[in-house]
Amino acid sequence: MTNKLTSSLKEIVGFDDFRQGQEQTIVQLLQGHSSLAIFPTGSGKSLCYQFTATQLPHLTLLVSPLLALMKDQLAFLASKGIAAASIDSSLTAEQNQQVMAQARNGQLKVLMVSVERFKNERFRQFISKVKISMLVVDEAHCISEWGHNFRPDYLKLPSYQQALNIPLVLLLTATATKKVKFDMANKFAISAVHIVQTGFYRKNLTLSVIPVLEHEKNQQLITDIQQQIGCGIVYVTLQQTAEQVADFLVKNGLNAQAYHAGFDSEMRAEIQDKFMSGHVEIIVATIAFGMGIDKSDIRFVIHYDLPKSIENYSQEIGRAGRDGLPSNCITLANLDGLNTVENFVYGDTPELSGIEHVLSNIKDEKQAGRWELQGLSLSNASNIRQLPMKTLLVQLELHQVIKPLYAYFADFKYKFITTQDEILNAFEGERKAFLQAVFQYTQFKKVWGEPDFEQLFQHYQCERSRVVAALEYLQELGHIVLETKKITEVFSVNDTALSTPLLAKKLHDYFLEKEQSEIKRIAALVRFFELEQCLTHHLSLYFDEQSSPSHCGHCSVCSGQVAKLTYSSVVNMPSDEILKKYLAEVTELLKAKSQNDISVETLTRFLTGLMVPLFSRTKVKQLSGFACCQHIRFQEVKKKIQALNIA
Repeated sequence: MTNKLTSSLKEIVGFDDFRQGQEQTIVQLLQGHSSLAIFPTGSGKSLCYQFTATQLPHLTLLVSPLLALMKDQLAFLASKGIAAASIDSSLTAEQNQQVMAQARNGQLKVLMVSVERFKNERFRQFISKVKISMLVVDEAHCISEWGHNFRPDYLKLPSYQQALNIPLVLLLTATATKKVKFDMANKFAISAVHIVQTGFYRKNLTLSVIPVLEHEKNQQLITDIQQQIGCGIVYVTLQQTAEQVADFLVKNGLNAQAYHAGFDSEMRAEIQDKFMSGHVEIIVATIAFGMGIDKSDIRFVIHYDLPKSIENYSQEIGRAGRDGLPSNCITLANLDGLNTVENFVYGDTPELSGIEHVLSNIKDEKQAGRWELQGLSLSNASNIRQLPMKTLLVQLELHQVIKPLYAYFADFKYKFITTQDEILNAFEGERKAFLQAVFQYTQFKKVWGEPDFEQLFQHYQCERSRVVAALEYLQELGHIVLETKKITEVFSVNDTALSTPLLAKKLHDYFLEKEQSEIKRIAALVRFFELEQCLTHHLSLYFDEQSSPSHCGHCSVCSGQVAKLTYSSVVNMPSDEILKKYLAEVTELLKAKSQNDISVETLTRFLTGLMVPLFSRTKVKQLSGFACCQHIRFQEVKKKIQALNIA
């Protein structure tokens, strides 16, 4: 098979040979074995699915977490003449219809979507009728609850695969510890022999950790950049910092520009294009920048702030030196940003009372064994942020309390382009009668009409799914324009499981375990930067690669510079008297708006400046005490409140 594959590779993609791990992965897939490929950033993971897709009879469906990743990969596939498209929020209704038609007609080899797309009723209607040869999960570590970028919706991918009868799965990632690796594989029944992991070690990268006090950081940054040749990325934690640092570099004569998620998509695309073409030499960015960036000559990556984890650090430095030439990866390190990274974690842990509220809502709101959810309103009512709310719902599924049935749009409306009579005359028999019923039981307000699904079921015994499919078909033919908004998820409820003793506590314990896992991940990051042995070797060991040299000879530790991180200055807690005043003010405000007791966690979030839905509703940011302890670690603030005996 090897010679045949290599000649096909040259013919289809224009490459002379496979890189390490690519051929093994492709051969396994073509032999019908689902596989997990763990290659370092920039080592050609994407080719594994791109080439395989051309050899399979039907569509390859790729799930990717970021629109930027999809766009980059679509551009590559287009350049090789491989028919590919995405369904995403940037498409117009006409473009969306065109892509769906191409997929149905077998004109596409690759279709890219986000995992959230599966919640879309119209998408599921469409994709269930398309033959799919392979499901590809990009950034597959998102599947693992113990991975660094866990996304709860990814846990549903195995059930989607089964529901759509997709015979083959390929998981792709650059960063997976041993625990995460086997967790990912088990979720898709991928055997250990079909996990392909290439060497993580990259000898051309020099890793350096430079202890630096906060007020000296800008000068250190200038010094480090002036010693580099070529272009680079400076990573920061906050959007505001990105702009401040970029301005500082420009004032010091450097060709730099900020990049973060606060800029609109047009501006982000323009900045990225300037960097790719060399018109901008230095990008100062939050982690929003870099995913899918395929620029081979990035000579340096500097972490101005601590990265979120060793996994994030690895991904970010992996963007340097993809051409194999020497490149520098420098971390300007102190402990000042530690509380910021930790506080993000604490802000996402739901309180026990919030989980109890969700369980009560399911009990009280369910009708005929079904529960309907509009995520934003429940998030506000329970005071649980939307991302942890998603995680909670997935956990309720895993505990068999709820089971997703379908999602629908609460606002579902259409308007005619062709007249009703012309449409009806194009059909005969039962189909014509069915469409007549759909039009009859639509409530029109001027131009737009909303179908009454309940009336249609009562008078015509047709399921909602058939009405949706019919309206989709009429839009495809150009007879109507369809608009959908406000997604509502419908679940069946298992009353026995819902009544499990201590269920709320078990779920809360799960979140506390995840919280501690994340805090340990941050501690591991600090330990890594303070290592007394080779940084490069230990980075490889972290990702379960045993074969890298124990002494790289060129990291800062091998060069005799062991880092010891410190705080730039001592941040003092406000006095007990001032804290009591601040806490009394916020307690009075919150009690006026909420029936629940105000917990220690809520008060800690107020002082450390962590937003939760309750704060958004009550405008606590206007109080003088909000975020007065934002530079102090969450647990220290919590202990202080407990000692003051406020809550």
